[in-house]
Amino acid sequence: MAKIFQVHPENPQPRRIEEIQAALQRGAVMLYPTDTVYAIGCDLNAKSAVERVRKIKQLANDKPLTFLCPSLSNVATYAFVSDTAYRIMKRLIPGPYTFLIPATKLVPRLVQSPKRKTTGIRVPDHTVCLALLRALANPIISTSAHLPPEQIDEEEFEVEPEPNLSRIDLFDRLDKLVDIIVDTGEEPGYQVSTILDLTDEKAVIMRQGLGWEKAAEWVSVGRS
Repeated sequence: MAKIFQVHPENPQPRRIEEIQAALQRGAVMLYPTDTVYAIGCDLNAKSAVERVRKIKQLANDKPLTFLCPSLSNVATYAFVSDTAYRIMKRLIPGPYTFLIPATKLVPRLVQSPKRKTTGIRVPDHTVCLALLRALANPIISTSAHLPPEQIDEEEFEVEPEPNLSRIDLFDRLDKLVDIIVDTGEEPGYQVSTILDLTDEKAVIMRQGLGWEKAAEWVSVGRS
């Protein structure tokens, strides 16, 4: 059974943030809200926890995982940011955007795309996420909390995310799979992030999600 931490959404209690940080450093996996959807995550450098996240989501090792950073300067530690990418990211972060960019050696292989050597990075516009990132001083894995069919009772599962699913229902579904649940009182969101491929000089929108219209002002629109 997961331990629930009730955290104020606008003024996170330092003691609660410290407790969650300590658990993440010990390899805990958590369910937590972001500025898009609820996510399953862990410390980027906790290998066993990353493996658990993959198992929960039933993701093969060749499927890259997105992670969160607290700022653009921090992103540059984990990815090679070109001048073009920097100009675009500077205008869009923090916000609901996932950037695909070449990974540095600091990104574990278990997280990045093995063929392209790229990684997905976000800088969220979410007070609690940023507080956790600053306390942990490591990026945090962020993958949607929507589970594949095998992980949910067939009677309850719907292929498409349920727009009226409450956070309590979501907590119940993940309770036995994660160690920590961060409860800010926010209900689940169901609009995903916009994905921008910044691996080449010509940036492309790969998925239209939250805020894609703003992103389209700066890049050419590719397949949605």
